Formats: sequence, C-alpha cells, structure tokens
Amino acid sequence: MAFVQAIAWACRKAGLPPESLLEQAQIAPHEVENPAARVTAWQFERLSGLAMQALDDEALGWFRRRLPWGSYGMLARASISSPTLGVALRRWCRHHGLLQDDITLQLDSEGGTATLSLTAHRDLGPFREFCPVSVLRNAHGLACWFIDSRIPLQGAQFPFARPAHHDAYAVLFPGPTRFGTEPAALRFDARYLQLPLQRDEAALRQMLQRALPLTVLQYRRDRLLVQRVRSLFTADPAAAHSAEALAQRLHLSPRTLHRQLKDEGASLQGLKDEVRRERAIALLHRTDRPIKQVACEAGFTNDKSFIRAFRTWTGQSPAEFRRTARGAQ
Repeated sequence: MAFVQAIAWACRKAGLPPESLLEQAQIAPHEVENPAARVTAWQFERLSGLAMQALDDEALGWFRRRLPWGSYGMLARASISSPTLGVALRRWCRHHGLLQDDITLQLDSEGGTATLSLTAHRDLGPFREFCPVSVLRNAHGLACWFIDSRIPLQGAQFPFARPAHHDAYAVLFPGPTRFGTEPAALRFDARYLQLPLQRDEAALRQMLQRALPLTVLQYRRDRLLVQRVRSLFTADPAAAHSAEALAQRLHLSPRTLHRQLKDEGASLQGLKDEVRRERAIALLHRTDRPIKQVACEAGFTNDKSFIRAFRTWTGQSPAEFRRTARGAQ
C-alpha cells in the first residue's frame, strides 16, 4: 500500500483528487492509509495506468520534468534494434538521461557480474523509495522481455532504511536484498548481457498496449539456467550438489529447477555427468595422477563407481582410455 500512497500523493500534488482513480482500480480510498493493506497486481497496474494518463506523466511525479505518456515506449523503441541485451540496456540508460536529469542509470560489468545502478542527484522526497524501486523493476522487467527469459538477480540494494513492508521486495526483486546501501542497484550474471534480443517491432507494439504487467511478471524460461547449473558443478565437482542446495543458490524451488531444466532439454543428473566426464577426460589426458585421485577430483566418492560410470560414457576403463589417448599422440 505504500506504493499506492505514493501515487495518491503525486495526484494531490498535481491538484488531482485520487479518489476517482482509486475507485476505478477497485481500491477503497479508506484502505490507502492502512499500512497492513495489500493490493493485487491488477489493481496496482490499473491505478498506475490511470494516474499516468491523468497526469500525463509516466514517472508519476518522481522527476522535476514530466515524462509524457509514451516516453517509456519511445525508450523501448530506441533499444529494440540492439544486437544484444547489454547494448539495449546501455542505450536505455543513456536515453533515460536525455529525458530527465534527477537520476542517472548506469550499467557496469566486472568479474562476471552485471550491475544496473541508479544514482539520485537530489532528494526525491516522498518518492525516495517509489522512484528507484519502480525504475529498476521496470528496467529489469523490460530486460527479461527483450530476451524472453528470466534474469535471476544475485542481489538488490537500496539507499533507504528497510521499510515495514520489506516482505514485498521478495516478490519484486527475488534474491538477497539489502537496505541502507548506496546506490540503488540490481546485480545479475553478466552472461545475460551477451544474449541476443528475441523481440521485434511487431512484438513491441503489442507489448506496449499493456506494458505495466512487466513490472510484476516473472518468466519461467531461463535461457542461461543450463550454463549456470554447469558452472556450479564445475566450480566444485566433489560437492554433493543436491537439488535442494542448488535450487537455494539459484533462488528457485527444487520443483521449479527440475521443470525449467526439462524445458531446456536438460536434467540435473545429465549435467552432473557431463561435467564429471569432461573433468575426468581432461585429467586422464593431461596428468599422470592415479585413477583413484582422478575419481576424487571428478566428484566420485570411490574409484569403483568412477570406473563403472566411465565405462558407460566411453566404453573403456579410465586406464584403457589413458593408454589409447597417449598412444594416439
């Protein structure tokens, strides 16, 4: 309800009583002051759209300069021709700065982590929470839509104190969230920046007819999930890597993890076997380590289970494979 209060405050500041908009969104005006009250995604989408059109400001009063109706659609059109998500987001950040100068959006990538940050250049007053939350959530939702994929967040941070309604952030920004940390920012796997856009102008026109659901939509597909799971297996092949532990690290439920991998034509056991096989073959090729040690480093608890698995993969025992490989060199 705190976000509804921010919209109502923007309306009153502009001289527009919000009661009519609240009623059209099926939000009882007396509930607005109830901090324990909640609204549905549809109610919030409806209220936001009505307020944006009534105020002719898609920023809902956040900035000193209005963003007339259609501004964010224009930004999306300026990015839709980008070859990759990274280019699209950098264009979005740059063009957003041409429309207003109260905040700066910046995309950085370092050490495999991408960071989309928002820096405010003035006190945003009653919008100190609603503005960065909305801008970053909108950008994240659009980025997911651009590549038709979930972009799991490694973390989110905001410069204001933890609000009473902090539990809502688990819905808006799934993943660890910190408060009281400058600047407002989202972090995610930088490999998503290399993915090509999956949308065209026709899809954009259709999306813009009802764009606000992007702020709450969570995609099922994750175009990098297979790679992310492989990376976890590769980083520590000797770990047990249960579905529960992996799902927790990926901020998914075990059921969702299995389902999404199946949608991508993969499975946990299949990916684990691939990583173990590649590791074992590399060690047999490049080192003289004993078979027992190779088994351990490839993630097996004993050499007997390793030998059985290796025969299944290659039709040879590890020792036979090593002799054949060395003889062919």
